[in-house]
Amino acid sequence: MHSRNHHPDLTPPWKRKQAPAPEVPADPDLVVEEITTGFCGAVIRCEAGTVTLEDRFGKHRVFPLSPRGFLLEGREVTLVRPGRTAPAAPARTASGSVAVPGARARVARAGRIYVEGRHDAELVERVWGDDLRIEGVVVEYLEGIDDLPAIVAEFAPGPDARLGVLVDHLVPGSKEFRIAASVTGDHVLITGHPYIDVWEAVKPSSVGIAGWPAVPRGQDWKTGVCRALGWPANTGAAWQHILSRVRSYRDLEPALLGRVEELIDFVTAPGPGGGPG
Repeated sequence: MHSRNHHPDLTPPWKRKQAPAPEVPADPDLVVEEITTGFCGAVIRCEAGTVTLEDRFGKHRVFPLSPRGFLLEGREVTLVRPGRTAPAAPARTASGSVAVPGARARVARAGRIYVEGRHDAELVERVWGDDLRIEGVVVEYLEGIDDLPAIVAEFAPGPDARLGVLVDHLVPGSKEFRIAASVTGDHVLITGHPYIDVWEAVKPSSVGIAGWPAVPRGQDWKTGVCRALGWPANTGAAWQHILSRVRSYRDLEPALLGRVEELIDFVTAPGPGGGPG
């Protein structure tokens, strides 16, 4: 469940370090993703001890050259200086936003972004994780939104503690739509995507399938997807496979991209006194 406690360490517990990986020269224009932050970008500079990445907006981020720290086409690699064997690191977010070189994570804001489930949280972390840490925004998952009105009331959103909520299957007539419509307020924003589950927000081409299968009404959607695609009946393993194929915003549907960006903008908007510093 959600928590209103402030956590200075914004790195989610599900992020795990992996074994040492092959060394790859940090050549100009090489597109990589930094594993712990999800920042994705093209190499524009590699100097002693650092690598600079640039995202689709032209934002630059500088990372220390460290081993086993990057993904190249979904595979973990260790970046090194071209022609040498010194470690490296990225400088563009997977969301495509350009960060400030050498910027450090901000102390967590009072505001929050809530998402429905763990998979939603992991996907948001993978693509927007670096942006969220720079902005000091914590994302927490609720394991469903049936109690959303009470959750919002408990959080008590205000000018300096805004609350954004991302809802799955937010389409007219759905249960989720009715629940979301029951929550209003100047300092809370509830938005969402049209997909039954956040799995569908990942482009089929990125996962290597022709399309997400239709699952009969009344059947567990994730289980039905695994069955239809011939995957083992292990939804947790299936999700890890899907998540591993997400390298940047390019692997997600616009209907999700726009909504998450909207929530981040809402939560980080300056308050009456100019907002958090």
